Amino acid sequence: MAGDVAGAGGEPSTKDKEHENTSSVEAVFVGVPPPPWWRQVTVRSVVASVFLGTMFSFMAFRMGMTIGLVPSFNMAASMVSFFVLNSWTRLLGRCGVPTPAFNRQENVVVQTCVIACCTLAFYGGFMSFLPAMSDTVAKAAGGAGTGNTVRMLPMSQIIAFSFVTGFSSLFITLPLTKVMILDYKLLYPSGSAIAGLVNSFHTPKGAATAKLQVAALLRSLAGSFSWAAFQWLYTGGDGCGFQAFPLFGLEAYKKRFYFDFSLSLVGIGIICPCIVNFSLLFGAVVSSGILWPILQAKQGTWYTDPAPSSLRGLNGYKVPMGVSLVLGDCLFQLTAVSIRTARSFHRRSHGGDSQSHLQQQQQDPAASFDERRRIHSFQSDHISTGFALAGYGILAAIASVFLPGMFPQVRFYHVAVCYAMSPLMAFCSSYASGLTDWSLGTIYGKLAIFIFGAWVGEAAGGAIAGLLAGGLVVVIIGNSSELMHDFKSAYLTLTSPLSMFASQVIGTALGCIINPLLYLAFQKMAGKVHLGAPGSPYPAPMAMAYRGIADISVEGISSLPKHSVMLCIPCFCAALLVDGLAAAAAANKWRIDGYIPNIMAMTIPFFVGPTFTIDMCLGSLILIFWRRADKQSANMLSIVVASGLICGDGLWTLPSSLLAMFKVQPPICMKFLTAYQNEEMQRHFVPNMTTSQ
Repeated sequence: MAGDVAGAGGEPSTKDKEHENTSSVEAVFVGVPPPPWWRQVTVRSVVASVFLGTMFSFMAFRMGMTIGLVPSFNMAASMVSFFVLNSWTRLLGRCGVPTPAFNRQENVVVQTCVIACCTLAFYGGFMSFLPAMSDTVAKAAGGAGTGNTVRMLPMSQIIAFSFVTGFSSLFITLPLTKVMILDYKLLYPSGSAIAGLVNSFHTPKGAATAKLQVAALLRSLAGSFSWAAFQWLYTGGDGCGFQAFPLFGLEAYKKRFYFDFSLSLVGIGIICPCIVNFSLLFGAVVSSGILWPILQAKQGTWYTDPAPSSLRGLNGYKVPMGVSLVLGDCLFQLTAVSIRTARSFHRRSHGGDSQSHLQQQQQDPAASFDERRRIHSFQSDHISTGFALAGYGILAAIASVFLPGMFPQVRFYHVAVCYAMSPLMAFCSSYASGLTDWSLGTIYGKLAIFIFGAWVGEAAGGAIAGLLAGGLVVVIIGNSSELMHDFKSAYLTLTSPLSMFASQVIGTALGCIINPLLYLAFQKMAGKVHLGAPGSPYPAPMAMAYRGIADISVEGISSLPKHSVMLCIPCFCAALLVDGLAAAAAANKWRIDGYIPNIMAMTIPFFVGPTFTIDMCLGSLILIFWRRADKQSANMLSIVVASGLICGDGLWTLPSSLLAMFKVQPPICMKFLTAYQNEEMQRHFVPNMTTSQ
């Protein structure tokens, strides 16, 4: 093990000891050698992972089904897992029960299990391509929603599908770890940040900071839960409650511009970058405030179908214009990241980056000691490439045989082609993610929808085939890129690769069971309006985007209303122009850098409207003022406070569901009326009440 070899990853040599100072991370842990991998994955870590994985997956579902954005939970998962296991260990110690100390390797294992579980909630298709296959979303996107254009899997097949595709991403990741982390020495910003957080937690100073963060988490959770319970009291009827609060007037409310007092959305706004939240608001103003009123005035001349969900009506402008923005953004990002990756790969192949890294090591003996210790630990429990390739090949064969049975619209060679292309795309995406923290999984997935949808054709169910192909690409590539960040965290915390793979297996297995059950629960909670329906509590905006891409890929542009294609062209060009301006501003460090809207965020209100944008912008405003008042406190506590707001609001769903199950109705209905409606009410209701008295 790493602690057995002096000067080569174990105890520091005499020269190394001379340079032990604050710049060396591993010098602090020299007296605490990492345990063997089978002692890093413990029973208590698995039990904690089940609880935390369920909690964070539920939070991910709530966000993905309502706003289509799921922020990173890595930081929150690390902090909460530290609190849970550290508190449990101390409690047992006070009760006289001997228990092993909670170390940083076990902390990383729990965090990896949790992230593997909740990441599958996003990349597994539960918020995108699976609901996009339903008749509800198909009809909302303007399609017929019948025959081979829809496909609803039973729960048993959803679980089987999750196991086959989810574990494929694990095996495709293993051959990349040594190349990306040891050979290319990629940063993987999120993974490096998590490792720094975990290393800090397991020092005396870090433990004190964690206590403050956990206290803030519990306070915000309790406050959010209490506020959600208070709001429930005023929802005793249709259109009642704080969600119908016309803060900006009734006219703005009719266009769905209002603040609904959702603390979970405010919490998401605190976590998401400010530019993303303000881009959502900008997209809402452009779409619902400007474009849609203009297009509604063209009814009768440009289009005649009054149905709001028909592709031959107003939806024939909304969906194609939103898809054009998405595709323009995807094309630019794919090209930009590919060019950056190619340049970096070329420099590394000529030894430029390796030489600079070697010089940095020679100039910093403390960093050199850390590097040797980490490399030794990372190589001590090597997982063979043959094992990974064999596992991936077996799962690819199983998927090629069984998926056509689940989805009659595809053939075995369609699935085989997806699995054959995925390793190359996974390499590109993992490399790009190591450089930029940007995963290309969803971008490749959208392109796969177009390719396979056109390949199969409309008559043979090309929309479902395209969605399945895009889903396979997203879950394999996107999930593998996320798992590379976990391996980077393991490298920087001396966590064994074997324990990391074991924790990823456990987390993925949990996700393959927990997430389908949550998907079923959200279908039940959506009720009569169905999951993915516009205006429902869970409109699943990304499902609408995926469905729009699939329908356009097979139906072509002939079915769209007049001038729809003409309006798509400037949207596509605008996406390229804005992305290009943002890239130029970042490269040249212009003052406008950081103020240019994010196209992908702007696009979401095109599909689901502006309802949630006010809440998320309020979260950004809170963070801005908080940082101006106390920057250190904001940086230390903002994420945990936001996590508490999200979790507390989400936890109220359980008691509210139980109350609805037992037919307990809220006692009060709070509504807002126009002046005319108020006069009518007084004219008809008040006199009758007076007479009866």
